[in-house]
Amino acid sequence: MTDLAPLKRALLSVSDKTGLIELGRALAERDVDLVSTGGTAKALRDAGLPVRDVSDLTGFPEMMDGRVKTLHPMVHGGLLALRDDAGHVASLTEHGIEAIDLLVVNLYPFEATVARGASHGETIENIDIGGPAMIRAAAKNHGFVSVVTDPHDYAALLTEMDAHGGKTTLGFRQKLAQIAYARTGAYDAAVSTWMAGAIGDPAPRRRVFAGTLAQTLRYGENPHQSAAFYTDGSNRPGVATARQLQGKELSYNNINDTDAAFELVSEFDPADGPACAIIKHANPCGVALGKTLREAYQRAFDCDRTSAFGGIVALNQRLDRETAEEIVNIFTEVVIAPGADEDAIAVFAAKKNLRLLVTDGLANPAADLISVRQVSGGFLVQDKDNGRVAGDDLKIVTRLAPTDSQLADMRFAWTVAKHVKSNAIVYVRDGATVGVGAGQMSRVDSALIAAKKAERMAQVLGLPEPLTKGSVVASDAFFPFADGLLEAAGAGAAAVIQPGGSMRDDEVIEAADKAGLAMVFSGMRHFRH
Repeated sequence: MTDLAPLKRALLSVSDKTGLIELGRALAERDVDLVSTGGTAKALRDAGLPVRDVSDLTGFPEMMDGRVKTLHPMVHGGLLALRDDAGHVASLTEHGIEAIDLLVVNLYPFEATVARGASHGETIENIDIGGPAMIRAAAKNHGFVSVVTDPHDYAALLTEMDAHGGKTTLGFRQKLAQIAYARTGAYDAAVSTWMAGAIGDPAPRRRVFAGTLAQTLRYGENPHQSAAFYTDGSNRPGVATARQLQGKELSYNNINDTDAAFELVSEFDPADGPACAIIKHANPCGVALGKTLREAYQRAFDCDRTSAFGGIVALNQRLDRETAEEIVNIFTEVVIAPGADEDAIAVFAAKKNLRLLVTDGLANPAADLISVRQVSGGFLVQDKDNGRVAGDDLKIVTRLAPTDSQLADMRFAWTVAKHVKSNAIVYVRDGATVGVGAGQMSRVDSALIAAKKAERMAQVLGLPEPLTKGSVVASDAFFPFADGLLEAAGAGAAAVIQPGGSMRDDEVIEAADKAGLAMVFSGMRHFRH
């Protein structure tokens, strides 16, 4: 192993030809011998660059529709030979193998092929074999060989060569090798994940997750924690794919909370009308529908104005000027929406620190996704909670049946409850939350906290009584005892939606009947830890 390794011969074989001609020309100008394969060789040759086909190196033509072209000792010997090992050097000479000092390879676009829904056969054909084999060989021999797997690193390679007289340093090659192994690891992860889905295996024996660095963050949840943001390449609308039009760099907490806000507001189809969700510390502090986007925001804000300060605002429709003018009246960390009018952007321009993200669409709430959480020594993996209930799913269990307007509010409250940390209690009236209790160890406490918040807001808004009077209430899980239900009734709730399924359901139903409540069972739980 040596610090400085010369680059005399390069093998280039790329699917993504971004920057290829410029790189090939720069290498040729630096007296690097170019060897290439198939379409890469043709592109270089068409640009007037001197290039040898890999078949000239191996003595064998590319065959089997290109499946076999670089899997050959002449290639792998040239990549793997230790230049300071006399035996290896003798083998190169004996077999006429030319050493390869630089490998430039990016892989067949497997992930993109899967993402566009290609057929099984086409997907199989986009599993690269020779590319990963060469990358791993070159990366293993990084003591002498430089391996580049990403067009973003072309400029750094040329800068390194120019700084060291056509050579690369060991530290640079080590960095390239790490990038290379991460790429093949992510590639294999994508293939194995797709195969698990193709054969219908929800829990394969080994599961691998991979991401691409999108942003190095200043710190994590707290200043003493380091953090980074990685994307998974799925291109699902949301914080990972949004365009930031203005504002400071997003923090760890901004990203986490903005994701929670956008996932919630995406539950509401914009064709059904405007919706707004305001999030603080990953919990909703106000969610509402409205005749206009401005009204939806105002109604969400009026659920808990105190908690909304410094919160995240998510909208299900394009941000307009009128809504923007309302939002800037208080300090807001982030606004995320499918789009934004120029007039709205102009309103926000005066708030330099306010971050505005546009997504060009909403996230599909029914998408077949997984969630992953790290625990000590492992990972917990589950399907994303995309459960929803329709009117036919609701079972009326009390003597008093809910009205049509109460049923509409029940479905709204149930949707919001899915996005509230357990134990969750959500009071809703006329398509807007009027009290949210989140993350308590006792469901009774969640009901009390939500009711207290509603009482406080009634004073702020100058109302004669809290908006929980005549509301519906949603509980993310069943009431194990009647006490939580009775607290909600005491706050003025007139109707209840809960999953049911408690050993004491009969007692809870009897209590609801005595209190004059209408209650339905959804048959579905929405724990969120």
